[in-house]
Amino acid sequence: MSIIVHQLTKVYGQQKAVDEISFTANKGEILGFLGPNGAGKSTTMKIATGYLMASAGQVTISGLDIATQTLEAQRKIGYLPEHNPLYLDMYVHEFLAFSAQTYQLPTQSRAHRIKEVISQCGLTLEQNKKLGQLSKGYRQRVGLAQALLHDPEVLILDEPTTGLDPNQILEIRKLIKQVSKDKTVIFSSHIMQEVQALCDRVVLINKGKIIADKTIVEFSKGLKSEVVIQIDFKEDIDITILESIESLSVVQRLDKGIYRIQTSNSEEARSAIFKQAAEKNLPLVGLQEQGDSLEDIFHELTKEV
Repeated sequence: MSIIVHQLTKVYGQQKAVDEISFTANKGEILGFLGPNGAGKSTTMKIATGYLMASAGQVTISGLDIATQTLEAQRKIGYLPEHNPLYLDMYVHEFLAFSAQTYQLPTQSRAHRIKEVISQCGLTLEQNKKLGQLSKGYRQRVGLAQALLHDPEVLILDEPTTGLDPNQILEIRKLIKQVSKDKTVIFSSHIMQEVQALCDRVVLINKGKIIADKTIVEFSKGLKSEVVIQIDFKEDIDITILESIESLSVVQRLDKGIYRIQTSNSEEARSAIFKQAAEKNLPLVGLQEQGDSLEDIFHELTKEV
């Protein structure tokens, strides 16, 4: 595991910002760290980068304890905080050269590596501009370039698309996808579409506690015990054919040739539907499983009781 978070706790006074949470993330995985504002996402990420000390528990980065082997672990991490701190009077190339020196990159390879991340992050035409002249989207690119400069094994991104316009969001998403292939990425957000577009797995945190840890496919299926499937035929069929299938608990006609069914066994129901369509020569053209929207799931899991 590239990242192991074990029984992590952070207490401010009488308040537990993070309450004994545990999760892991693997190489090549984009883990969506999801939750409402104030849930404990940023606190967890700051502890994972060594910026904050935990009250209890442990975070290991590529086998290194961030609390006791801080510098060694931090060399494995690229971090883009929520509020991207940049020296606005510096030029892009100058800032990355300064960052490379801070990272203590070898002098002989420094210029080549800077050129690589400038190209990778789409900053070639902007590299001789002052950071203060750049749009927020390009400033985020510079922050990501800085995080990637030392080629870290782990990338921790705290709401990297906040405040960006739709075009900038798509650009940053594409960039994160590109750089994540050989890294472990933790991506913090409270925006459902962002998580669905980028992440392989979701850890949902609320009030400092983990309330879900699932693959994005599992998470997208929703909370219901039964699966909803929409079936499309070229024309209306005899609805009693569907109603005769034992594994279907509900059968509804939505429109001409369109039916919605509910089942507790999706695989068995699909097999039975295909069998009936073949045997009775039914003009089946589509079959699609439907889940709750991510927004609905997020709201249900994090709502006040």
